Amino acid sequence: MAERSATLEGELPLSRLERLSDSLEDDQGAVRARFSFGRDEQRTVVIHSRLDVDVKMICQRCLEPVVLPIHSECDYAVVNEGANTQHLPKGYDVLEVGEDPLDLLALAEDELLLALPIVPLHDPEICQAPAGSEQSEPAEDEVKRSNPFSVLAQLKRDPNV
Repeated sequence: MAERSATLEGELPLSRLERLSDSLEDDQGAVRARFSFGRDEQRTVVIHSRLDVDVKMICQRCLEPVVLPIHSECDYAVVNEGANTQHLPKGYDVLEVGEDPLDLLALAEDELLLALPIVPLHDPEICQAPAGSEQSEPAEDEVKRSNPFSVLAQLKRDPNV
């Protein structure tokens, strides 16, 4: 495919990506995927991937569903297992392949898992924290309590010590 500079483009149902679906509120929708194969100036086989999908997760601020657009682009240098990768230009992720054929479905799923937000949230203007979860005022003893290391700061300022 790299020799022909082939491009694979299409849609993939989210329901086929089981590991990704486990992190989502539902598996409705489709991933728009594009994989472009080719060779770089050093004749290394490269793959450029582009993935776009809208996923539904739970907002960690208001605990309601939020739809988030996920976009991922990655450039891979394809090398044989155990090959020396020090000569590869920076900017490529190394993709080692062995005897088994390359699984583009697993590659796309891995990319999307890495692109998911760690803490999914709505925009702050759209949602608020649920009632009863707001920070309460600090207790009086917490406010009056002094820092035990403030004495060290005073000693540091004192030139006679």
